[in-house]
Amino acid sequence: MNLTNRDAFQEALVKNVIIVVLGIAINCTNGIIVLTFFKNSVFHSDSRYILYMNLVVNDMILIFLSVTLYVLSYANPFFKASTCCSVLIIGSTTHMNTPIILAGMAIERYIAICKPLHHAQMCTVRRTYFIIGLTWGVGFMPALADVIIVLATQPISFFSTVIFCFPLSLYNTRYHEEKVKVVQGLYISFVWLTLIYTYVRIFLTAKAAKGDAASAKKALNTISLHGIQLLLCMLSYVTPFLDLVLITYFPIYRSKITFLGYLITNIIPRLLSPLIYSIRDQKFAKHMSQYFSCKIIICKGKQKRRNLKHFSKKVCSFNN
Repeated sequence: MNLTNRDAFQEALVKNVIIVVLGIAINCTNGIIVLTFFKNSVFHSDSRYILYMNLVVNDMILIFLSVTLYVLSYANPFFKASTCCSVLIIGSTTHMNTPIILAGMAIERYIAICKPLHHAQMCTVRRTYFIIGLTWGVGFMPALADVIIVLATQPISFFSTVIFCFPLSLYNTRYHEEKVKVVQGLYISFVWLTLIYTYVRIFLTAKAAKGDAASAKKALNTISLHGIQLLLCMLSYVTPFLDLVLITYFPIYRSKITFLGYLITNIIPRLLSPLIYSIRDQKFAKHMSQYFSCKIIICKGKQKRRNLKHFSKKVCSFNN
């Protein structure tokens, strides 16, 4: 964001309203999904849904921090370096987690479709939670590396200074640049190789399947949507370079270019998650609709009123 060339009030207001409304909508939807998961024990022993909840919680944290920082970049973008560093550590970890989680979910679907006899043994609940912990550990490592570089190149007093809270303001050494290149190369290679391998294997299984072709085809469609979501998420790695190129040719549209880049790479992929994993899943969608339907709410309200009346009658008869 260019601090010397601020948006007009109306444009800034429209952008912030769009981002905040989308952020609230995503987190409210994801909150309903998380509540549905915890209220129905049938999902607690299924590695597929456990991995999905990990993605949902990760997205909720990322969206909250991302939208908050976006709004504050207009209202009050300056923080103490220590505070900014703490926020960026969480944001960086959740950002790096997303492609790894998607890769893990693709592997789980590959095992379920291509090795169904081994799925129960390989994808146990205990192993699933271990994979989740490993995912968060791997996602945290790049953020930790950034902090270590800052500690090695800056005096301790730097963390007491007030800075513009933006990654490039805090992590601006050549060591950070080299770290970003290495980490992004490793992450992108691993995730895309995993996705391509699982897609090809599931595609071949779906093509050769006779008995459970519908399940294999559905898994193939899910992996395809994985790819679309992952492509949008991965665009965030190249967005700074695209912004630089586009802004060079269209400098008067600098603010609009950065806004669209943020919207496409950070917000839109999180809108796809409920469509891919919950609404398309008949089992999960059924529990969501039952739990949050107006009929259930009305019935529960009526039942509470009946229980209250029954309790009042008992109290009256006891007093008499």
